[in-house]
Amino acid sequence: MKFTAQQIASLIGGRVEGDETTTVHTFAKIEEGTPGAISFLSNPKYAHYLYDTQSSIVLLNEDMKLEHPVKATLIRVKNAYESVAQLLQLYESTKPKKKGIHPLAFVSESAQIGTDCYIGAFAYIGEGVTIGNGTQVYPNTTVEDRAQVGDNCILYPHVSIYHDCRIGHRVIIHSGACIGADGFGFAPNGEGYDKIPQIGIVTIEDDVEIGANTCVDRSTMGTTIVRRGVKLDNLVQIAHNVEVDENTVMSAQVGVAGSTKIGKWCMFGGQVGVAGHITIGDKTQLGAQSGAPGSIKGNQTLLGTPPMDPTAFFRSQVIYRKLPELYKQLGELQKEVEELKKKNQ
Repeated sequence: MKFTAQQIASLIGGRVEGDETTTVHTFAKIEEGTPGAISFLSNPKYAHYLYDTQSSIVLLNEDMKLEHPVKATLIRVKNAYESVAQLLQLYESTKPKKKGIHPLAFVSESAQIGTDCYIGAFAYIGEGVTIGNGTQVYPNTTVEDRAQVGDNCILYPHVSIYHDCRIGHRVIIHSGACIGADGFGFAPNGEGYDKIPQIGIVTIEDDVEIGANTCVDRSTMGTTIVRRGVKLDNLVQIAHNVEVDENTVMSAQVGVAGSTKIGKWCMFGGQVGVAGHITIGDKTQLGAQSGAPGSIKGNQTLLGTPPMDPTAFFRSQVIYRKLPELYKQLGELQKEVEELKKKNQ
């Protein structure tokens, strides 16, 4: 399917500079552009590629000034990154969806499967499961007894949904993710550890996306909950009884310990660690590899362990690098002081 520059500009509210009839049929990174492709430029680091790219159309921000003439037709928009996201969503929506139940899938007679669903080969749908309309369950995925999955969800291969868990509408769960495994609950008994049964569930609300090999553990009692619009990257660990509030995003290898509450619109960089039984306020931003041992008030951007203001963090890092030199100087000063004491005795 081909689109002209004018058609694309109309879809995203942009302004064409160049040939309005230029057509494209695919996407490409600006540094790997080919004729017939559309690219975008939002990061100034990639600006030099604009003048040599072979892409036919490039989306770029309204305020970007050109240093040289360009070959490509340009579409000016307020935010090129957001605009290309819109186009990619439109492109994805045009792909045909799989439908039907593969003969090698197992679907319990008591399960309720909505209309226009896809159940792939070797998928397992347990007793009393509910699958909503338009949901796709890819091969080798397991949805255990009494679990509920909403409309228009995508469960990619090897996803595991444990018994009784609740998945909302338009949820995407990537390969290897596990929803509802037991929380890490053990009580020492002098000879070892007694397992504490985890009798709660996991609730995933609407429009959540969960990355590959991410785990959301079931609660000891009640529910571990991931609220509407949350986005979890690959290899994230959400422990038992955690609550992650709306539209929070977490990058790869974030770990949140049990019974912690994460606010709305938070952003955690890669490998952030959050202790248990604390509260992180709304709109908290934690930089990569930060560690939060205690509660944090909202509307802050913090780095390090314990988290601190970025200016203080970078200053402390400068001092940290100089510690060996400072330690050596301190030792020399101590010797001088001792020598002066001996002379004055």
